[in-house]
Amino acid sequence: MSYLKQISQSFVIVVFQLFGLMQTAAAAEPAFELTLRSKMTTEPLWKARILTRKGEFTPGIEGPACDTAGNLYAVNLQRQGTIGRVIPNGSTSVFVELPEGSIGNGIRFNADGDFYVADYTGHNILLVDVDTKQIRTFAHNPAMNQPNDLAITDDGTLFASDPNWKEGTGQIWRIDPDGSTHLLASQMGTTNGIEVSPDGKTLYVNESVQRNVWAFPINSDRSLGEKRLVRQFVDHGFDGMRADVDGNLYITRYGKGTVVKMSPSGEILQEIDVLGAQPSNICFGGPDGRTAYVTEVESTRVVQFRVDRPGRSWQMMKSHQ
Repeated sequence: MSYLKQISQSFVIVVFQLFGLMQTAAAAEPAFELTLRSKMTTEPLWKARILTRKGEFTPGIEGPACDTAGNLYAVNLQRQGTIGRVIPNGSTSVFVELPEGSIGNGIRFNADGDFYVADYTGHNILLVDVDTKQIRTFAHNPAMNQPNDLAITDDGTLFASDPNWKEGTGQIWRIDPDGSTHLLASQMGTTNGIEVSPDGKTLYVNESVQRNVWAFPINSDRSLGEKRLVRQFVDHGFDGMRADVDGNLYITRYGKGTVVKMSPSGEILQEIDVLGAQPSNICFGGPDGRTAYVTEVESTRVVQFRVDRPGRSWQMMKSHQ
């Protein structure tokens, strides 16, 4: 064999080897995603496990919300006034610092992938640009007691619960896409968890102290109709809640240490122990939208468990991609 022919064949072999390496590298990310999905598929449903270490968040841990990439955001990581980010392996980092004097509670993502924060100390709804990390006041109303939790519709309309803990009362606000605020309901109990049904026709609100879960018809002009009692619980309190794509509500039972899955008619379908007595809020995320993340105050950490159906907000965000 001639020297030139040997060189030519060697070159061809190297090219094929490099091509193989490129194919392997290109397949690495999907393979990792496939492995993660496979692992989640085999995990038992309704069984909580720890995601973040105890003490990484303050006792103000609240407001979990997931982006479509699988990252979790929650308020008050390391100190009050921050928004923390938790990646799927449980590692945490401070994503942004809120303006001085602001402390966050509920978080909700919009269709653009940015998120709103209920700033209860400043009577604000803040908007955080995820790419630039710039924060601006999206809505402000001094008549708010302390905006607590948020719900969002497909068209970007926000609803905010607004409890007055000292008086044991509460309100509900609507915040339109232009940032204008509208008081929809007053003279309620301590409004806390709030969510919109998958069809956008019903607003659910719970009252922590009174232990009621209410359903309001959402009218075509985004006002609310007459409320209907879905269920009253006999003990413990409520905090944040979210809906799945079937309209079932997942409600954190503060003081009992559980999350209940409740049908739209008020039937308790599941009750999940969340490894701590004070769950404060819940959201859905993960590759398939079927991982529930719960912020828990007693251990100042996040726990997670698998569910049977994706979360409503997760499905809504995916549809906007």
